[in-house]
Amino acid sequence: MSGNTTRLAVGIAGVSAEALVAGRLILAFLGGVILGSLIGRLGGWRRQPMILVLVALLIALGALAGMWGAPAIATLLVAAAMGAENTTFERDGEVAIGLTYMTGALVKLGQRIASAITGGPKLAWAPYALLWLGLAGGAVTGAMAWPVVGLAGLWLAAAWAIVLAGGALAIAAREQRPEPKSSI
Repeated sequence: MSGNTTRLAVGIAGVSAEALVAGRLILAFLGGVILGSLIGRLGGWRRQPMILVLVALLIALGALAGMWGAPAIATLLVAAAMGAENTTFERDGEVAIGLTYMTGALVKLGQRIASAITGGPKLAWAPYALLWLGLAGGAVTGAMAWPVVGLAGLWLAAAWAIVLAGGALAIAAREQRPEPKSSI
């Protein structure tokens, strides 16, 4: 949302329609964060799967909007989905892992590399590198697929979110099972 905030500011300064587009995207993202946080609080031990189902639903609605010739609405729904996605790893009301915060990931990557160079943990940088590579790789893949599939590619993203929700539910259910008691 840093880029959209910059676009909003530039649009306002230049009295451009770009400010309206950026402002709507920011509000949609914020709405997704609020909705994801609320659903997560209601979800109890199922919070992550419920949020991922919300993400899948928002993306699927975006795909439908695209099919119905409403790409602007599709974009807003996907922005809301990305806002909700960022609440997946919320702990005590705070985001523990920002899935779309690349500035922070790159700063932490640089800090962990500096730490490794000066004798700190040698691979503490790897999760931040993987997070950045995942987002960059997804962006490249999406940009390459766009000319071929357009907004219909959102169906694949929605399906993947459902797969992730199923995996998260299986993990959460396993963690909820009581430990077997020893009869000794």
